[in-house]
Amino acid sequence: MRQMGETHFAVLRRHMIEIIAIQAELADEELGKSTLDSRVLAAMAAVPRHRFVPGPLAPLAYHDAPLPIGFDKTISQPFIVAVMTDLLAPLPADSVLEVGTGLGYQTAVLARLAARVWSVEVVEELALEAEARLGQLGYTNVDIRVGDGSRGWAEHAPFEKILVAAAADVVPPALVEQLRPGGRMVLPLGGEAAQALTLLEKDDRNRLSRRQVLPVRFSRLETMA
Repeated sequence: MRQMGETHFAVLRRHMIEIIAIQAELADEELGKSTLDSRVLAAMAAVPRHRFVPGPLAPLAYHDAPLPIGFDKTISQPFIVAVMTDLLAPLPADSVLEVGTGLGYQTAVLARLAARVWSVEVVEELALEAEARLGQLGYTNVDIRVGDGSRGWAEHAPFEKILVAAAADVVPPALVEQLRPGGRMVLPLGGEAAQALTLLEKDDRNRLSRRQVLPVRFSRLETMA
């Protein structure tokens, strides 16, 4: 593939946003609406996705598809990133916990929408690489640590919003505990055969409600002994 410059990537990024908008229209019944939050789309239009994939894959960064990032992990399909962020509905004053940093793309999107992002990654090499990439792009409101994401990050809880980028059979209890009353959590739930992107909301009495949104396929949430 020929060398591509920032101008080319900017054009591809705009096209990616157009594709996401079309996908949202087609999924209006599942989403309950035909358009995604303009703040989410603006954040994704501003984040250079090609800087969060392995170098040889940069020309493919704006395809609406997941891409491998090593260690049997992937960067999620842009449409799914958009839907998860839209469901999460991060606000400018929010503290967000992210489980599954990867190379930091979703982290960067969240960092443009929330006050602070605390991100946990189980693979040390990915965590270090994500930290470097985010730092190079000037994201100063992100902290990353290596650890078991199912345990959250208790020192900085509670969180207004929690996003989990790996699938679990059940919602990890520690994450429910660390979600602030009135908060939202978005995660894929289910086994190998079937997963559903799920929105959880905790009311002021700590009661949880849930809504299944879309069928998805994520790698499994890894835990540590």
